[in-house]
Amino acid sequence: MNEKAGFVHLRVHSEYSVIDGLVRVKALTAKTANLQMPAVAITDHVNLYSLIKFYTSATQAGIKPICGCDVLVAEDDNPEQFSTLVLLVRNIAGYKNLTELISRAHLEGQYRSNPCIRRSWLEGKTDGLLALSGGRSGDIGKAILNEDADSAEQLLSDWMSVFHGNFYLELHRTNRPGEEEYIAGAVALAEKLQCPVVATNDVRFLEEDEFEAHEARVCINERRTLDDPRRPRNYSEFQYLRTPEEMQALFSDIPEALENTVEIARRCTLNLELGKPYLPNYPIPEGLTIEEFLRQESEHGLAERLGDSGEDTQAKKAEYQERLDLELDISNQMGFPEYFLIVMEFIRWAKENDIPVGPGRGSGAGSLVAYALKITDLDPLEYDLLFERFLNPERVSMPDFDVDFCMEGRDRVIEHVADLYGHEAVSQIITFGTMAAKAVIRDVGRVQGKSYALADKLSKLVPFEVGMTLQKALEQEKQLKEMIATDEEADEIMEMAFKLEGVIRNVGKHAGGVVIAPTKLTDFSPLYCDENGNNLVTQFDKNDVESAGLVKFDFLGLRTLTIIDWAVKMINASSASSELDINHIPLDDPHVFKMLEQGDTTAIFQLESRGMKDLIKRLKPSNFEDIIALVALFRPGPLGSGMVDDFINRKHGKMSVSYPHPDLEPVLKNTYGVILYQEQVMQIAQVLANYTLGGADMLRRAMGKKKPEEMQKQREIFLEGAAKNKIDAKQAELIFDLM
Repeated sequence: MNEKAGFVHLRVHSEYSVIDGLVRVKALTAKTANLQMPAVAITDHVNLYSLIKFYTSATQAGIKPICGCDVLVAEDDNPEQFSTLVLLVRNIAGYKNLTELISRAHLEGQYRSNPCIRRSWLEGKTDGLLALSGGRSGDIGKAILNEDADSAEQLLSDWMSVFHGNFYLELHRTNRPGEEEYIAGAVALAEKLQCPVVATNDVRFLEEDEFEAHEARVCINERRTLDDPRRPRNYSEFQYLRTPEEMQALFSDIPEALENTVEIARRCTLNLELGKPYLPNYPIPEGLTIEEFLRQESEHGLAERLGDSGEDTQAKKAEYQERLDLELDISNQMGFPEYFLIVMEFIRWAKENDIPVGPGRGSGAGSLVAYALKITDLDPLEYDLLFERFLNPERVSMPDFDVDFCMEGRDRVIEHVADLYGHEAVSQIITFGTMAAKAVIRDVGRVQGKSYALADKLSKLVPFEVGMTLQKALEQEKQLKEMIATDEEADEIMEMAFKLEGVIRNVGKHAGGVVIAPTKLTDFSPLYCDENGNNLVTQFDKNDVESAGLVKFDFLGLRTLTIIDWAVKMINASSASSELDINHIPLDDPHVFKMLEQGDTTAIFQLESRGMKDLIKRLKPSNFEDIIALVALFRPGPLGSGMVDDFINRKHGKMSVSYPHPDLEPVLKNTYGVILYQEQVMQIAQVLANYTLGGADMLRRAMGKKKPEEMQKQREIFLEGAAKNKIDAKQAELIFDLM
């Protein structure tokens, strides 16, 4: 790190502080790099929500990330009185201690919605941590401003002994009341007790002109209006990311306060190991390795499956065995045998305890091992599903089963998993709600004191569409544009809404994600819960929690399964004949397809929307494969491309079936020559361009992400492979575009 740098920002609240802070992580690291500052710290309010994103973004930008947070410290015998302390991580030991302290604050230290650390909790937990006093809002600052010199001196002496040479008196000049009185007292006290001082700017927003937007953000959180005379004015327009030159001019009389920012940055070095998954240990019988036990369970399950279906020919069994061996080899080679067994166990427990489980969906349905272990109930060979979509040996990534449970029984399964692996090792995952296009207009209108009718009208002009933004809305809705141009108050709302759109507004719980740690959760992520101690979740979201090493399992609650379970139980209770088993109903019942053709699909999973009912009436499904096709066709791409009309016309003989290339007939026969499924894309790449299935999965992913560089690279690989197979270049281009 360049130690000649004049200043490093050590106290910044990002948007993840939730109560305040407008700073977006990538914008922060970009501006820090642009200002040629060697390091920067994010110290959000009693949380580490942004830590992984910040660490990754800063590292990529060539900036040293300094991780930490502002915490609230309360006396053990008086939790009503708390003060601010800034904790910065010096090394991995400090990171683990801070993780445990913050988690405990949320789990045990809540007081009137404020998660606090008790002072006694710091004993034995300060190794690897460095502390700033919190300025005016710290306990020393409060004592100085109360002109209680003896208390201030005693407090500083105590903190210096707690942090053993790692405690700094924090100074800032942001034009807020009492700052100069505090600085005079703090500098004198520091000199008396030989405590170092450090300058911060207590940053809440990046640019100087963002103060008003920040105030609106605070008011949204506090449910106040900007002109409310009773609301506290805790922030100033100077709490932006000042340049080193500005800070040097501001603290020219206390140069050591600036020098110490660089010294602290030099002392704080956190090296995180990201991207390496750690699975919990699955209990296996003595004398077997985990790989041997997975094979034993898989082969036993496959024998049951083939026996149940009446498949007894040697050729068929050999085909299944070959696929099973391939999958087991890949799973073991990639180090994921425990993953299959963990999922197998909780699904097996659910079924044994009368909790309905879905048959499987997503890429996991392509695994024969999953079918043999009864994780899924779909035979992947029967439906030409590819294992490489689930686990690609050419691209190491965690497997991911989407497991559907009856809504009423889902929490019981999670509780069982916690009982099995330890309650300190299992939790759900946090999500972050943002100020989306429609909602931010209403929020801004309210805090600006504008009429509800005006904000409501503006909000309703924003189209209801997934991924809608204010910019898109302006481009699509002429009336919205006209209203902003002709109504000054509407223009004021939209100007502020643009600044706040997408900012983190609140925290919630992921609909299905559950993590199981091999040790305690706080070895991997800090924890959060509400003020009542409920809804325990990791402080890292679903992407960051996996980067940190935890493996995510999807426990999805599906109301449809609950309804089916009720229906089956009602039927069996009133029927004198043999019991109905929902897992063994015929898939070719003509009466069912007659109902489907008429659009009688209310309460049928994925087939009940009005648009889907219209499509069903046009397509008139006559077999189970048509139902599969319906779900694939009912997406924006196929609906807008003419693919749906082609499929329907070919099915009903109004258009002849043709194939992009004669060699693709076996791949596309079931879909009348239309490229409909991701598996077909992979098979086409294999047949025409000599892709391995692992390579074909990389192609599929690139097409899904629509990233120009990746797409161009895959286009070149595909065309080169097709040329080797003597396929006309123009035809190969056309097929690639069709895919």
